[in-house]
Parts: sequence; structure tokens; C-alpha cells
Amino acid sequence: MSTQEFQRNRDNFCYRHPDRQSFVLCQRCLRTICPECQTQGAVGVICPECLRDQQKAQSPAQKKAERRWSRPRAVSASAGRPIVTYSIIAITAFVFLLTLIPGGFGGAVQDALYYWAPLLYPEFRGTSQPWRLLTVALVHSGIWHVGLNMLALWMIGRSLEPLLGRGRFLTLYLLSALGGSVAVTLLSFTTPVVGASGAIFGLFGALLVIGRHIGANIAGIALVLGINLVIGFIPGFNVSWQAHVGGLVVGLLVAFIYTRTRAVRQRGLQIGLLVAVGAGLVALLFVPVFFPALIIL
Repeated sequence: MSTQEFQRNRDNFCYRHPDRQSFVLCQRCLRTICPECQTQGAVGVICPECLRDQQKAQSPAQKKAERRWSRPRAVSASAGRPIVTYSIIAITAFVFLLTLIPGGFGGAVQDALYYWAPLLYPEFRGTSQPWRLLTVALVHSGIWHVGLNMLALWMIGRSLEPLLGRGRFLTLYLLSALGGSVAVTLLSFTTPVVGASGAIFGLFGALLVIGRHIGANIAGIALVLGINLVIGFIPGFNVSWQAHVGGLVVGLLVAFIYTRTRAVRQRGLQIGLLVAVGAGLVALLFVPVFFPALIIL
């Protein structure tokens, strides 16, 4: 369901399929296009009309080169599929299966990937293992943990990835996972954590912002998000609310950047702001080194 404001704003819908909402613009004419109308170009996706105009303007030599070297047109049909979502689910499921291998191998895999803040700082453990900031999203404590997280990723990713595009969606996921790890570092320094919950909450936050931006009814999303946040604070639930909050805040921020830098001419600004978010998160990781009194053990 959506609001009247959403229905009136035709820029939120594919110009060829008025009933399909999208967040992706043709890189030539800047009209909104749905996944079915997207064809991957050299510098982004273009709509069918711009593709025809481009092909008409080609010289015979260019047409011959395109037939010889370009990808088959069938490839463009998959442009709207949530490939990144499916890939993350597949990789996470594969790692989870590795952790189930007996004989110590499964435990070694989990030990190498989970996040425990002291392992990040040579000052505390004599070693530095920064990959754990992101690999924590690959390991889970059990079948229900990984199952619920991947179910949430599948449900959100199928809608959000086609709206944002693969690169922006992957950036959102990774920055949200990083945000969850940073929050755990600052708010629960000695607590070991596993799971993709920080990244998932980042996707929830992004869905809230983008849904609000296009005028969609976000009441249901807000309710589900609120319930999941409250669960993290209930005693007895072995849940890292710090990772949830960190991922959520970063997801909200990244989505806000996306909604304010949609135009092609703002691509450089968008990239710069995303780099700034990543740099800011990394900077916060120096707080335990220079201001150890501020961290919460």
C-alpha cells in the first residue's frame, strides 16, 4: 500500500510500466526504469529507448565490434534479479555448513571469523585481526540464528536490491555490518558476537528511509523493526542489541545519502559521502586506544 503523495509522484515509477516502482534511473535520459527495462551499459543502466538511439548512432564498425565482443542481450534480463542478495545468502549458508564439520575444523572456522573487540587491538591482545569486523556477518550460533537472518535478508533484499542497484545494495550491507561491529566495540568491548544482525538491521533502516522518501506506507516495517529492537533489550535473550543499534543507525544514514544523491551528476558526491561514512566508522575504532575510559566493558 502507498500514500496519495506516492501515487501522484510519477518519478517513483517506471516510465514504461507505471505500476512498477523503482529507485534506478536511466543514465542517459534520467527517467525511472524498473528491472525489466534496465540494460547494463558501460557506465550504468539505460532504458530501451536510449539503447535504440545508441544503436542507431553506431557506425557499422561499432555494430560489428559489439556483436563480436559484447555480452549476449540475454544477460541484461537478469539485471533486476537480486544477485547480491542470493550470493550473500549462499556464502553465509556455506560458511555455516563449514562450522558444522566435526573434528575441530568447524570450531576453527568460527574462531577465525567471529568478532571480539580485543582481537582488533595489538595493545590488548598483541595481535590485530581487522577482517573480523565484517566476517562476523558470516558466522552464526545455530540453525535458527542463521535461518532467521537469511530469511530477513531474502525478504528485504528482493525488494531493496532492485531499487538501489547491486553496488549500492552491497555497500549498504557491508557498511551496516561494520556499523554493528563498531557499536559492539564502543558499547560492549569484551563481548564476543556472531551473526549478520547488524547488517540486517541496516537494511531495515534503509527500507524505512527509502520507503518514506517514495511515499510508501512504512507502518508495517516500523512495527517489525521496533519489535526486533525491543527483543534485544529483554533479559534472557542472548542478543547483541549493540550490533542492532549500530547497524540500524548506519543503514538510516546510508539510505539518507542515497535518497539525496539520486541524480547522475551527484554520483561523485554520493561516493564521497559513503567513503566518509566508512572513514568515520574506522575513526571510531580508535576510541579504545586514545580514550579507553569512554568504552563500556
